[in-house]
Order: sequence, then structure tokens, then C-alpha cells
Amino acid sequence: MAGVSYLLDANILSEPMRSRPDLRVARRLRERQDALATAAPVLHEVRFGLLRMPPSRRRHEIQEYLASVLVTADVLPYDRNAAEWHAAERARLVALGLTPPYLDGQIAAIAVVNDLILVTRNGRDFEQFRDLRVEDWFA
Repeated sequence: MAGVSYLLDANILSEPMRSRPDLRVARRLRERQDALATAAPVLHEVRFGLLRMPPSRRRHEIQEYLASVLVTADVLPYDRNAAEWHAAERARLVALGLTPPYLDGQIAAIAVVNDLILVTRNGRDFEQFRDLRVEDWFA
């Protein structure tokens, strides 16, 4: 994982698959390709969406794109350290009357324990998590 700086959320990982991808995001993905990782829960989200699609040329294109990305990008696990951080952070937020989405908590935990910047279009979904650095490449 040497040199990895960014953890990609599903909306960033899948942006190039859109019929009209945002050029800023595509450029940053190319420029930073050696510094990118994603999280196992993000891979699940993207693969689940893909597998729900009917067999088609589009599905095949998305499968090919995803395979090419996963050749170079690490997929980081939700491991013991992430689970410990997530449990503590979730307890803190619930005590404040907040109910963080479980999946977002897993992704945030993986970013924090690996000292990575989470890249997402949905920064508001993650703003409640302490010590999490977030970038929006659509901005």
C-alpha cells in the first residue's frame, strides 16, 4: 500500500462508467492512479449494482472497466482496527443523537485507520465522523 493517499467512494470509483463522466474526476483518477485504493464495502456496492444489471454490452463494458481499475487499486478490508474505530465512533455519534449509516461508517473507518483521504461526492454523508479527511473531486 506504499504511496496510497486516497480512498475512493463508490460514486468516484464508478464515475468513469457514466455515459457522460465528469472530466475533472476522470483527470484526477488518471493523474493519481498510483495513489488510489478503495474499500471492500465500496467494491461490494459497485459489484452488487453491476450484478443486478441484465446481461448487455453496457454491463460487459462496466465489468471490463472495473477489472482494469482493480488491477492497480488496492481494495482495503474492514479489519479489526477499522471495526474498533467504527464501534467507538458509532457509539460517540449515537450518544449525540445521530445515527450514522453503517456502510458509511465502515468506509470512514477504513480511511481513518489507513490514514487516507476519502474521495466522495457525498461529503455531507461523512461530515459527522471525527478525524476523517474528505475531498470532493467534483468541486
